[in-house]
Amino acid sequence: MHGAGISRSTTYGGERIAEYRDDFRTRRGGVDLPFAILTLILLVMGVVTVFSSSFARAYYDLEQETGGNAAYYFTRQLVFAVGGVLAMYICSNLPTVFYRRISWLVLGVSIVLLALVPIIGVSAGGAQRWISLGFVRFQPSEIAKIGVVLVFAHMICMFGPKMTTFRYGIAPFAVILAVIVGLLLLQPHISASIIILGIGAVMMFLGGARLRWFVGGAGVLAVAGVVVITAFSHASSRISAWLDPFADATGKGWQTIQSLYAIGSGGLLGLGFGQSRQKYLYLPEEHNDFIFSVWCEEMGFIGALALVTLFALLIIRGYWIALHCRDRYSALVCAGLVTLLAMQVILNMAVCTNLVPCTGISLPFFSYGGTALLIQMAEMGIILGISRKKGSISGKMKRKP
Repeated sequence: MHGAGISRSTTYGGERIAEYRDDFRTRRGGVDLPFAILTLILLVMGVVTVFSSSFARAYYDLEQETGGNAAYYFTRQLVFAVGGVLAMYICSNLPTVFYRRISWLVLGVSIVLLALVPIIGVSAGGAQRWISLGFVRFQPSEIAKIGVVLVFAHMICMFGPKMTTFRYGIAPFAVILAVIVGLLLLQPHISASIIILGIGAVMMFLGGARLRWFVGGAGVLAVAGVVVITAFSHASSRISAWLDPFADATGKGWQTIQSLYAIGSGGLLGLGFGQSRQKYLYLPEEHNDFIFSVWCEEMGFIGALALVTLFALLIIRGYWIALHCRDRYSALVCAGLVTLLAMQVILNMAVCTNLVPCTGISLPFFSYGGTALLIQMAEMGIILGISRKKGSISGKMKRKP
């Protein structure tokens, strides 16, 4: 092969994956500009909203880590946002086969880190979910999410038509999910468990697992959900607070009530940027899990609708890229990462509006959290890298003569 040809091919479970060796600018074409632009718009909006939602708390916490610096959270988020753009650029230039090769490594590292959380993890908000490196702390669950997407896509391509059987289409995937969710429940981290189970189910469905297995699985999960709610007191109390937050207005229902006050106060056009009242120590996690509530209060219904529209356009464009991929692995990874983004957006907004029980789910690109933002931008970079070689929907790589 010469010029823009293929240097060699590697077989993974019977599927041939082409490895390109040409210059990055010519071998796969340019990235999908609509997806890149939408990502950057949401990133800028998110960083600015972190400043608006956090300066009151940052200024008040004189004896905490902020030292009374009103721009503390904003400056840190800005630094990670710049790093995130760099991570997105690097990941968009890596060939898809690279992610397939490291998929098991990513998942394995995440499982080891999850197992270490109960031993060396840092507690906050009544849960032990973080590992601290001194200068930064992170949640291993964020790595587990992307690990599940990469590994499941690899396994689906490897099993091929065998995905229609229970032995290959359900059993190995269920074992992986059980290990990860079991470790997450020890923290406890129910929201991450729900997201990972959801991603796993979507990936298996796209891979060809029969629908009847999902019906049975739904029944098992329903029973497991009842057991979890019964076993974990904080889960049952959150269900009660969701059904009637005003029954414990100063306790478990406080976050939900303040969130609804913030959203309702925004009206049609909002109070104006920086003018939120609930962020003045009324609304907990105002720059993190409930940043959407602050956005609604300041930008109103019109602003909320605009934000939902931007996220919807990004998600739709992501699925469009997945549909136009020319190899199955790339399509599955892209669809999995877009589904992960969609689930987090929908669940966060649902929590803020009390459509689902209150749980810790961040809003992508908006919620404060440096390492989470870096990982999210890296995921967008993977999708952009996949978009470089979108083509036939047939699922087969096209060789050039």
